[in-house]
Amino acid sequence: MTAPTNLIQHSFELAAERCEDLTPLVYRRLFREHPETQAMFRSEASELVRGSMLALTIDAMLDFAGDRTGHFRMIECELQSHEAYGTPRELFGNFFGVIAETMREVLGDDWSPEIDTAWRKLLDDIDRLIAASQARIEA
Repeated sequence: MTAPTNLIQHSFELAAERCEDLTPLVYRRLFREHPETQAMFRSEASELVRGSMLALTIDAMLDFAGDRTGHFRMIECELQSHEAYGTPRELFGNFFGVIAETMREVLGDDWSPEIDTAWRKLLDDIDRLIAASQARIEA
């Protein structure tokens, strides 16, 4: 059997086999690590909003780690809209790390060194995208 070429996608596939819905796990970690974020979500229909936001984020991450067909551009668009809501850039960027750590926890022993390297690269690339966006604003 050959190794998967897109380890980010593969890690999400493995997670899907173990966990029906990442949403509560991701947000529980987010609120634990960044308690100030809990107040950023309205109480009505917040589960729906959280699930939708996570699904869009995962879709953008998969595209960014893969073919870059355009969905990844949502990262920069959402960065700007979250700034308009008062979300600091650093906190926006931290959300991707929260997803990665949740994935690491869900995958357990299947979180291989190769998957770890792929996730580190993805998070570094996203950090560079966020920094480049900031540089364009300041220019």
